[in-house]
Amino acid sequence: MYDETPKKFDRIIAILIQLQSKKIIKAQDLADRFGVSLRTIYRDIRSLESSGVPIYSEAGVGYSLVDGYKLPPVMFSKEEAVSFITAEKLMEHFTDINLRKHFQSALFKIKAVLKDSQKDWIESVESKMAVTPSTNFFNKDIPDALEILIESIAEKKQVILTYESIESDRPVQRDIEAVGIFYENNFWYVLGYCHLRKDYRQFRADRMIAILLSEKPFTKQHKELEYYRQKPDTENKSLVRFRIEKEVAKFLHFNRNFYGFTKEIKTKNYVEMHFEVDYINKGMARWFLMFADWADIIEPEAFKKEVRELLIKGSNRIKN
Repeated sequence: MYDETPKKFDRIIAILIQLQSKKIIKAQDLADRFGVSLRTIYRDIRSLESSGVPIYSEAGVGYSLVDGYKLPPVMFSKEEAVSFITAEKLMEHFTDINLRKHFQSALFKIKAVLKDSQKDWIESVESKMAVTPSTNFFNKDIPDALEILIESIAEKKQVILTYESIESDRPVQRDIEAVGIFYENNFWYVLGYCHLRKDYRQFRADRMIAILLSEKPFTKQHKELEYYRQKPDTENKSLVRFRIEKEVAKFLHFNRNFYGFTKEIKTKNYVEMHFEVDYINKGMARWFLMFADWADIIEPEAFKKEVRELLIKGSNRIKN
């Protein structure tokens, strides 16, 4: 008979680490993480309690360690130790300057508790990894943009942005209540309630000219970030459909997300792609021209017109 004792032991230790990493954790979250039933989690919690770990529980809320209880120093496997280097390489290029410094400081403390063999592992791969970003994610003149936004969310205080949108000729001041931060399509964004527009908007980090944490508290109770990101917004959007030959379609998997891609339908020789766009614009039409000799526009007529006009203008310039 298979002995599950080692597996159970590892899970209980992992639960203990989880309890220290969060103020409160729900039994269902633990069950989902470890792929076990709620009953199993309840048994594991009782095992910890019987071992002398002081756990406080509240029905409908979750579990937490009694304030002041500390675990012994955490030991890392060599694979976990190497994962820190991967994170460090990403942090060097994908975050603002101040947050990067904080991470480096924390990483020094982590490295200090590693075994010598683990330090050797890190040194052997550290110089063999490199990350080269394709764009600048933040304005170099505001090195603490992410730090301020994170503090704004945690403290529920508004931020004052000086923001230059792509459509505007000059920067505009925006007072926002930050709901969350996310990375998408090669850019960092903050999504928040904009007092100027009286609605939720998202702002690209590289277009922020200045940022300041305000003393004004939030005026609204905001839902989780994913609620606003997944909320359908088709009121002012147009459906664009085209079909493209299969051997070319595979090369569009990355760029298509920039243009509102929603789904694809595969047939024997073609892939039909669907897009929801805010308006028919020459940006998407110019992108389409890159592979126009392999594709057919299904709808709408307005998109066909945009592509046709660009072709005519380009042809005339070549002639002249």
